[in-house]
Amino acid sequence: MAGIPYRLTMPEVVNIKLEGKLSHGVSAKDIILEVLRQLSVKGGVGKVFEYSGEALKDLTVYQRATITNMGAELGATTSIFPSDEVTHEFLKQQGREEDYICLGADEGCQYDDTLVIDCSTLKPMAACPNSPDAVVTIESLQGKKVDQVAIGSCTNSGYEDLMKAAKILEGKKIADHVSLVVSPGSRQVLMKLMENGTLKTFVQAGARILECTCGPCIGMGQSPKSDGVSLRTFNRNFYGRSGTLSAGVYLVSPETAAASAVAGVFCDPSTIEYEDTFDQSPYYVDDSMIIAPSSHPEDVEIIRGPNIKPLPVNDEMSDVIDKKVVIKLEDNITTDHIAPAGARVLPYRSNIEKLSEFVFENNIEHFDQICKKNNGGIIVAGHNYGQGSSREHAALAPMYLGIKAVIAKSFARIHKANLVNFGIIPCEFENVQDYDNIDFMDELVIENTYNLSKDPVLVVQNKTKGTSFKVKTTLSKEDVEILKAGGALNYIRNQQ
Repeated sequence: MAGIPYRLTMPEVVNIKLEGKLSHGVSAKDIILEVLRQLSVKGGVGKVFEYSGEALKDLTVYQRATITNMGAELGATTSIFPSDEVTHEFLKQQGREEDYICLGADEGCQYDDTLVIDCSTLKPMAACPNSPDAVVTIESLQGKKVDQVAIGSCTNSGYEDLMKAAKILEGKKIADHVSLVVSPGSRQVLMKLMENGTLKTFVQAGARILECTCGPCIGMGQSPKSDGVSLRTFNRNFYGRSGTLSAGVYLVSPETAAASAVAGVFCDPSTIEYEDTFDQSPYYVDDSMIIAPSSHPEDVEIIRGPNIKPLPVNDEMSDVIDKKVVIKLEDNITTDHIAPAGARVLPYRSNIEKLSEFVFENNIEHFDQICKKNNGGIIVAGHNYGQGSSREHAALAPMYLGIKAVIAKSFARIHKANLVNFGIIPCEFENVQDYDNIDFMDELVIENTYNLSKDPVLVVQNKTKGTSFKVKTTLSKEDVEILKAGGALNYIRNQQ
């Protein structure tokens, strides 16, 4: 957008071959949950997942979207399906047939790895609290009481997702103790449900209809009760993300969600009878309220209220960083840990000064004050630091608080890139055992940062303990230049 190339390290390409056909009550959500079960939330770091196999002909665009959406939970660079006749049919329904291009893998192409999944053997599954890869079968949870069910989000809010849930709810009422909410994925989907009467089915069953937004997924309303069990068709169930720290959030398919809402307990949808076919998506396209970019951007006024502040700009990187360890963290720290979601926090997304007060609030008290008292600092963490969403605030707010480096056992790819973009050096332990020898408030000195493009290994002095250890950086020449400038904004400004 700024006329400067976007760069990333060439990822590995993994072929996920889907064979067989999904059984009654089993959905695309169960496919991606199985991939997560096998590969974990860090199994896709530095990789592209390319889906293939005979099962693809029976997977609609909505189902494919669910699978690729949750590729982010694997840490993947991206996930892709071929553009085939299924794609062609979808574009026809959207009035965009002229946009169709047939795209697929070259015949005989080579992959870095292959994972084969037989869809016909899959069962309905759930990701248990508090990680998308803590996957078990619904059968193993059968009978466990459910307090809340939420159907929707970016992962399972398409026309087909909601129609399948409605077929299970048709003519039924949800259990007395269950709260059920439904959030359609778009205005178009909502209009289709209104036109064919499905919205009436949801309301009659006892559901409340939410606006077309993230909503409960990021803790903006519908937080579960204390110690409650919430079944959600969403993509993430990280600790505290729902807005209730003590709640148990499970990720499930729309079919499992609807069946469990009626039963009041975990219910395996493959064990109940319901009609899982329905009419194709009715033709409805209305883009009239989508505002196109202005052809005269110089005339566009950006209106900022008092809660919208200019983006903070970082200082240039110092050759020597001498800071204290202001927090020490375990493995799989998510961007929700770093920059929490929820109704208390999200109103300040455009006010970094205020937002920074919430950083790591579920890990340590008054982290912002610790940073201010010590003139910033260094973060020490375990494996897969920064997993989850691409939330830039998880790098931006720490930058505002004066964080100059993160030393971790390993990083999630997107967050590592965000750290570079905001001028924070991402370092990995050369010997992961050195993690054990660092404590909160140890004073660390990192020298020769300007030499990173020539030597990716840095020596870190622990002044508090009188010891030293080595860290490595896997950075491109451009990454180092961005860091020296104090982040991408400064770097781009310097190019003009």
